[in-house]
Amino acid sequence: MKSLRSRGVTKQAVRKSLVGYAFVLPWVIGLLVFQAYPIVASLYYSFTRYNILQPAAWIGLQNFVTMFTKEPLVARATGNTLYFVSISVPLGLMLSLGLAMLMNQKVGGIGVYRTIFFLPTLMPPVAGALLWLLILEPNGLMNALLRALGIPQLGWFRSPVWSKPALILMSMWGVGNTALIFLGGLKEIPVSLYESASIDGAHAVQKFRHVTLPLLTPVIFFNLVMAIIGSFQVFAAAFVVGGIGAGGSAAGAGGGGPLNSMLMYMVLLYRHAFRYFHMGYASAMAVTLALVILILTVILVKTSGGWVFYESAERS
Repeated sequence: MKSLRSRGVTKQAVRKSLVGYAFVLPWVIGLLVFQAYPIVASLYYSFTRYNILQPAAWIGLQNFVTMFTKEPLVARATGNTLYFVSISVPLGLMLSLGLAMLMNQKVGGIGVYRTIFFLPTLMPPVAGALLWLLILEPNGLMNALLRALGIPQLGWFRSPVWSKPALILMSMWGVGNTALIFLGGLKEIPVSLYESASIDGAHAVQKFRHVTLPLLTPVIFFNLVMAIIGSFQVFAAAFVVGGIGAGGSAAGAGGGGPLNSMLMYMVLLYRHAFRYFHMGYASAMAVTLALVILILTVILVKTSGGWVFYESAERS
């Protein structure tokens, strides 16, 4: 009898496990087909000459050699991307943190403001880019405002000098999502700490520096990592405004903007993959970008122990 009960329990456990596996199976299949396989395939194709129409031919490191030594557009695209990352990431973090602190105030109708600030993140990237094209056109809303203030009008997306600043300005359109993450972190800070700081005579700046920032560093670290990853992969906005904003079509102009001033790394990668069908070369570019992002992420994680504070009083 005991043996039967044991077998009955075992069968029941196996049945429950199979049910669990059945629910997990679609996610596992999706992970293998749409993420794991493309990663492995891209790594393989990066060492080949492959144009989709013909079988891949193994060429070793030739794609990487060409990328680093023979194509000047890679240096231009890398420089544009680094320019975008170095300005948009800190600017976006500061703007979203300031926005989160405003949304953390106890005023009437604050929920409506939070919704309004988050709404732009729900707009498709292409639709958002087209909207900003209308705003930053030579005869658009922004230049009309500058003209009313007596400030010289700017070329924005049609100018090789102002195209990247305009693209960075456009990227600030989506800081609402990051601001909500900051807002969640602000809500977790105990009010008693601010009350204690007030009793000690601390003013607003001191409270922000010695209470808010230290306890918000885990959220800052998370948003910093995600912002760097996202900024290195900027594509849709640069591709659309780099083509249409330059006076042509996005497909015709190749998404590079005037004098390739908006030729981002991902735009060049897309151009090689789906315009020239250099899939092997594009895969090498993708692998290189993934390695750069991985190295930067590891550096951030390794150095976070010196500035990220956790409530457990343990450094990460």
